[in-house]
Amino acid sequence: MSGRDDDEDDNGNDNHQRRDTKRTTTGNRTRVPTSRIERFARIGLLTGEFAISGAAESVKRAFGGSSSDDSVFFNTQGAERLAKRLARMRGAAMKIGQMISLFDEELLPKEFAEALAILRDSADTMPESQVRKSLVTAYGSQWWKKFESFDFEPIAAASIGQVHTGMTKDGKELAIKIQYPGVAESIESDVRNLATALQAARILPVGLDIDGIVDEAQRQLQQEADYLLEADYLRRYKEQLGDDPRYCIPDLYDRLCTPRMLAMERLFGVPLEDLAGAGHDQRVRDEMGATLVELLFRELFEFGLMQTDPNFSNYLLVQDGKLGLLDFGSTSVIDNDLSVQYRALFLALIDRDRDRIKAAIKDIGFLLADDSAAVRECLIDLFLLVFSPMGFEGEFDFAEANIMSRTQELGMELAFKHGHMRAPPAHTMFLHRKLDGTVLLCTKIKARVNVKQILKKVLADTAPNAPAS
Repeated sequence: MSGRDDDEDDNGNDNHQRRDTKRTTTGNRTRVPTSRIERFARIGLLTGEFAISGAAESVKRAFGGSSSDDSVFFNTQGAERLAKRLARMRGAAMKIGQMISLFDEELLPKEFAEALAILRDSADTMPESQVRKSLVTAYGSQWWKKFESFDFEPIAAASIGQVHTGMTKDGKELAIKIQYPGVAESIESDVRNLATALQAARILPVGLDIDGIVDEAQRQLQQEADYLLEADYLRRYKEQLGDDPRYCIPDLYDRLCTPRMLAMERLFGVPLEDLAGAGHDQRVRDEMGATLVELLFRELFEFGLMQTDPNFSNYLLVQDGKLGLLDFGSTSVIDNDLSVQYRALFLALIDRDRDRIKAAIKDIGFLLADDSAAVRECLIDLFLLVFSPMGFEGEFDFAEANIMSRTQELGMELAFKHGHMRAPPAHTMFLHRKLDGTVLLCTKIKARVNVKQILKKVLADTAPNAPAS
């Protein structure tokens, strides 16, 4: 779309040939269900499908079929159906699926873990008609006057909204995040209804703090759905990192920002994941890895803010070698008490002091008073493994260390040998998504980073008695 034609109606619909656009790698084009009733009905349909699938599986078993899973709902077809339903609903339903997919493999049936993993990287996109209605709602019936051009083909899509590009009348190229209609109004009902459905289907892990997960999911989603709040987080990050030449944060285009629209400068560069391929100098990989690691520690101990969605799609290697930070929707305010607890934990991990590690993970909520000695020792081993870069002298080679697969093996031992099937504390879920995600990013780009040195410096700089910089 460029400008307005005479026979374009008040909804911004035109009957002339539209601008050719480049296809994206997002999901299918499907209409977003907008009303609470419609979304409730879709979750009800999902529950019904599980019931039918479970009945069929029960009959199969009665006549000699077998399955290693306790629940009759655990099968590949059911898992794929769940992922597709959640991707079409977007919003809170999809976010819950993303959160469930973060659980360790021993806590979820393999089929569901694999199927839900796709929700972390893509979502279905809105048809053009819904995009146009969203633009009218945000900017009025003559919304097109605010743009020189607007591309209806999205360049990205996620659980809350999708991103389009547009050119303003004054020549600024923007990335415009458009929230899916009805998502903000349906958060509470979606989260509760879906959690109930998944519990009924016995998909959620035994012992899961479902109330804690629901409360945390609602808090995060209500925050993510407020694009003016996201704009404020972007400004705060820009203030924190504005003078650091290693980072690039886009400028906001305030006149087009609303609670459901976020307009910002479009950054250009190379996707961070390209560093995983051939043709990139190891020095660049190492520098990007160090930049990611230092940002994580500064968020936790200095900023009091943490962007908790470390997907490759949220980072860009811009032309001047800076790390572009693209999305601040999933940003958590770090409570000072939690920061103090993790300071104690990380210092104990640096020293590999098992007694202090035990005390720290108990304070945070990973270890309970009635956990056995075997569970306690295995949990300490697990933390030492997951955070092994912190205690390593010199450059830690993330690709060679193979932390993730080794962590899964120890997690299986914890679950099946020691019977510890409890999910992590809900209030740590998003923080650990960032911790684990940063390890995964550094592993994928094959970075070698002196994590211990960076951590010790950040801890020293942010100590309560540290001199002001």
